[in-house]
Amino acid sequence: MKANISAWAIRNPLPSILLFVILTVVGLYSFSRLPVTYFPTIITPTVKVTVEQSGTTPTELETEVTRPVEDAIASLPGIDELTSSVVQGVSVTTVEFELGVVSPDRAIADVRDVVAKIRSDLPADIDEPVIERVEEEAQSVVSYAVTGKGMSWAELSWFIEDVVARDLQGVAGVGRVDRIGGVDREIQVELDAAQMQSLSLTAAAATQALFRTQVERSGGRTQLSEREQGVSTMAAARSAADLADLHIPLPDNRSVRLGDLGHVRDTVAEPRSFATFDGADVVGFSVYRTQGASDVSVAAGVAQAIEDLEAKHTGVGFRLVEDNVAYTIGNYRSAMQTLIEGAALAVVIVFIFLRDWRATLVAAVALPLSVIPTFFVIAHLGFSLNILSLLAITLVTGILVDDAIVEIENVVRHRNMGKSAYRAALDASDEIGLAVIAISATIIAVFVPVGTMTGVVGLYFREFGLTVAIAVFFSLVVARLITPIMAAYLMKGHAASSEKLGRVASAYERLLQVSLRWRWTTAGISIGVFVAAVMIIASSPTGFLPDEDNGRLTLTVELPPGSTLDDTRAVTDEIAKRLGQDEDVEGVFARAGSSMGGQSDVRYAVMLVDLTHKSERKRSLSEMESDLDVRLASLPDAKMRFLNSRGARDLSFAVLGSDGAAVEAAANAIVEALSADSDFIDPTADGALTSPQLTMDVMADKAASFGVSPAAVAEAIRVSTVGDVDDRLPKLIEGSRQIPIRLLLDRSQRDDLAILQNLSVASDTGASVPLSAVATFSFGETISFIDRFDRQRRIEIGADMANGLTPGQGLERLDTLAPVKNLASGVTLQATGDSDSEGDVFESFIVAMVAGIMLVLCVLILLFGNVLAPFTILASLPLAIAGVAAALFISGGAVSLPVVIGILMLMGIVTKNAIMLIDFAIEREREGLSRVEAIRRACLERARPIVMTTLAMVGGMLPSAIGVGDGGEFRSPMAITVIGGLLVSTVLSLLVIPALHLIVSGFGDRIRRVTRTFFDVREREVA
Repeated sequence: MKANISAWAIRNPLPSILLFVILTVVGLYSFSRLPVTYFPTIITPTVKVTVEQSGTTPTELETEVTRPVEDAIASLPGIDELTSSVVQGVSVTTVEFELGVVSPDRAIADVRDVVAKIRSDLPADIDEPVIERVEEEAQSVVSYAVTGKGMSWAELSWFIEDVVARDLQGVAGVGRVDRIGGVDREIQVELDAAQMQSLSLTAAAATQALFRTQVERSGGRTQLSEREQGVSTMAAARSAADLADLHIPLPDNRSVRLGDLGHVRDTVAEPRSFATFDGADVVGFSVYRTQGASDVSVAAGVAQAIEDLEAKHTGVGFRLVEDNVAYTIGNYRSAMQTLIEGAALAVVIVFIFLRDWRATLVAAVALPLSVIPTFFVIAHLGFSLNILSLLAITLVTGILVDDAIVEIENVVRHRNMGKSAYRAALDASDEIGLAVIAISATIIAVFVPVGTMTGVVGLYFREFGLTVAIAVFFSLVVARLITPIMAAYLMKGHAASSEKLGRVASAYERLLQVSLRWRWTTAGISIGVFVAAVMIIASSPTGFLPDEDNGRLTLTVELPPGSTLDDTRAVTDEIAKRLGQDEDVEGVFARAGSSMGGQSDVRYAVMLVDLTHKSERKRSLSEMESDLDVRLASLPDAKMRFLNSRGARDLSFAVLGSDGAAVEAAANAIVEALSADSDFIDPTADGALTSPQLTMDVMADKAASFGVSPAAVAEAIRVSTVGDVDDRLPKLIEGSRQIPIRLLLDRSQRDDLAILQNLSVASDTGASVPLSAVATFSFGETISFIDRFDRQRRIEIGADMANGLTPGQGLERLDTLAPVKNLASGVTLQATGDSDSEGDVFESFIVAMVAGIMLVLCVLILLFGNVLAPFTILASLPLAIAGVAAALFISGGAVSLPVVIGILMLMGIVTKNAIMLIDFAIEREREGLSRVEAIRRACLERARPIVMTTLAMVGGMLPSAIGVGDGGEFRSPMAITVIGGLLVSTVLSLLVIPALHLIVSGFGDRIRRVTRTFFDVREREVA
């Protein structure tokens, strides 16, 4: 079978040529339609439940809202993780279901059902729970700042929401448009406490009275004048002035003009966040793409839509302030350039060896004919051109010409025997067929398990593994169909004369003879080399991902508890001023009001520092970070931390437990121990801080005697200071727009303790009682943030590593700290962020490696029809480990995810050398040569194609190893690992594999003699 397909193709070239013409056309078309993204599209069954209750402390929310919601959701099947975060007034619970067990649609439906069942058990004054599916495309594609001549902040904010968002959502691939900064228009009624008290009226009662008065509804139906007509009730004010003249009813059957209760102003809501660019306030928007859409296409479509908006609204200007697609485009272009450069180097190496332009052309054609049809298949699988699929294509460059090189080199060898090109192609493809199939099959067998890995890690690397497998499959088809055809019909020149062995070949022959004579010594030395390599790798530092220089630094800012938004603004403006003095800083974009982890608080800010491209500056990203740290060191009362390129710290882990006090005590002790260790930089704990709080302790006996409930006390102070919850605010109708009306005390009065103590609270009898009569006021502190994991309290701790230590080494040092060794009962540690992902990814790849090795073994046994020969071939794998150890030692790199992927790739490609040697030796034995002579001839005749293919693969990966261009930091460790493994394993394979073949074959002979003695059926029948 191995010869029939190639021989048939040579005799009937037209079908094969037409096949690849079609595959090339559809491949190019698919390539033009493939979306370009940074990461693969991930669709996970994750649902988020958000519950808001204005003014409620995190502790109260945890007890009254978060725990009931968690308990209800926990009853659902197939839950993988259940997390919650609680800040003042907001509880967010996120549930992630197991992939493949629960679909995203069912996940959101199940969560909605269980939350609806417990709605009556939750506080009555909460906003309705918001239940939404969480999509992985959570990072915006682009963000713009907007300016408008003659427009106020409120008008500009509404322009973005009403005009810009509507137009941009019509762009293909745009999912949602979120406003950044700006203000929300609001009608505020600033109540006068004295006037309210004189009327025995509470802010809550006034709000509810206005809610019932401000009505504009349709309802009812009648037939008048013999025509059916709908009935509408119109009782709503149309402006702030009309609203001030509106009379609202009082409990004693009187009414009062709303304007007499305080000042009615058409203004904006109290800001709790802001955005600045280079220290100047901006209002803008962020654009998010839909799942499966292309980052590049969405960014281009948005840019075109903005040009149209600027032409239509001449007084409005747009400025790009955050571009998350530029690095994606840079990575794409860099990968394409690396692909072309690698292909060119591989072709040059082939020409250097063959010295025949026709033969080189035949080998070179294999690359595009393998890559282009791959685009057609991955497009139908729903893949995109992302960092992992592009990585697969760039690293597989040298491998794709491997099969063709083996074929064409064998054809050249047969031509040197004096055969015609046609006959040489027939004989050579027949002779080398099994080896070519085996080489490709082993690579495919290694990467198919990677493409079928489970979990979130599997979703990310599915595209990488399957892209490699698909490309290698097409390279096999090319080698079996197109390469023999081109060799037969193009290589019409004169055959080169046979050359005598050169000095290198003669030296190799002498070493080979020594290796075969001292085969057991050779095997022992190889085992020793393998053990030493394993020890080197085991002692090497570990990490998750290398830091990429994407031209941006992320700085988190945290002010002390109790800080105001103005305090945060002053700090971020000063930071922007200092950072802007650096010549390599192009802009500083700040968002205040929430932390990187999503904690909503005015004392948090996240700042994005845009740098010049790495090719235009002399300093690396880490050097830039150090220099900017020095500029910011003298800023007081602010914690500032630069995050890595993935928005996380080098080391992150969490302290878990059901007892919040024990968890906090353990976290504080661990942070203190980390601070005392010079290997850890700026360790901090999220959630362990407290914020100031004014507490009202309700006196139950007095409240009961006045007929006042604690809920009424809480409502009185909340509505007076922040207004009613959004769902229950009355609305002012202005055209198609609804503007909320918020009633609350005047700013100066709600900041006066004496006035707050004298606020009225309604009793069950309708009488008003001052708050001081039923509650005592005191100042204290409360937890500012509560984080929960699997219904336990969680405090996350983060730190950066000093002295060149990797996160893996940081985790090892963490385990040696006294507070970690002596954790209280019920308190545990859990790795998070990169530290957690590192363990999950490495574990998944180990499983994939084992599965790949087993699959390779099965494939080789089936192809060779021999059990022992495949074990000799698999001996190439430990030999490659020596090359990995050498590469890590020389480069000083850590064992990270790219290195693990490189090792996985080596598993598929290093076996090719042994396959060619063993296959050739077995064929020569069948022709009557002795085993020693057969393996010797195999080594001498197969050495050139082995070295050729190895150097071609090294040449194909060399541009990736250099790491130039965007994304080079990720590709480089992988390519260095593969190159080191290839070079060392090739050298060792040419000496060790022949010796092992003789040892294993001799062992097989002994086994056959033993089994023939006891199990030879024919001899038993004769007897």
